[in-house]
Amino acid sequence: MQPLALAGMIGVRAGILALGTIGWAVPLSAARAQTVIDEWASVRLPTPPALKPVTVAPAETALLVMDFTRQTCTPERRLRCANEVPGVAKLVAAARAKGALVIYSVALPGSTAADILAPLTPAAGEAVLPPLGPDKFINSDLEKMLKDRGIKTVIAMGTQAHTSVLHTAAAAALRGFKVIVPIDAMSGDDAWPELYTAWHLANAARIAPQVTLTRLDMMTF
Repeated sequence: MQPLALAGMIGVRAGILALGTIGWAVPLSAARAQTVIDEWASVRLPTPPALKPVTVAPAETALLVMDFTRQTCTPERRLRCANEVPGVAKLVAAARAKGALVIYSVALPGSTAADILAPLTPAAGEAVLPPLGPDKFINSDLEKMLKDRGIKTVIAMGTQAHTSVLHTAAAAALRGFKVIVPIDAMSGDDAWPELYTAWHLANAARIAPQVTLTRLDMMTF
């Protein structure tokens, strides 16, 4: 082949490759411009999940009362949590009177049962899980404790909503437990973590079918 013809063919191929590169670059650039971060301000909130009344079978139910401590749940630290304490305390007292299992946890390293807020002080013999992170099943005997008592349902309450409540409730659901979450007994620094937690628990695959969202005043023993 003549050198001139060869050069021409090389030039054409180079042009085709260049066009191909440009063709790929445009959609990729467009895709990068459409991430959730770009859409953040315009995303519409989903329809709120339905709340349902529940009747609790005390002998088969455990209340998980998570991280209501003086380090995490005061008007100064997390007002939304502090405002929920009277309702949570009333539910715990009613459950305890009916013989339901009550299990507590504390959140921060160095915290002990003595740090749990006075209205929610554990009764004699009630377990208090040490600081474990957001999923209270990890590095604990929680699953064994529940199964040894024949527990089929857990009521998940605590702070923060998107840490302790979300991860522990989801972990319980994935382990086959029915899960009840009173949305006025899970708190965040503001409403958004609570909204996200409620949405996730009501919609996540394999979790949502096990979870019932409710309110404290919709629960009876």
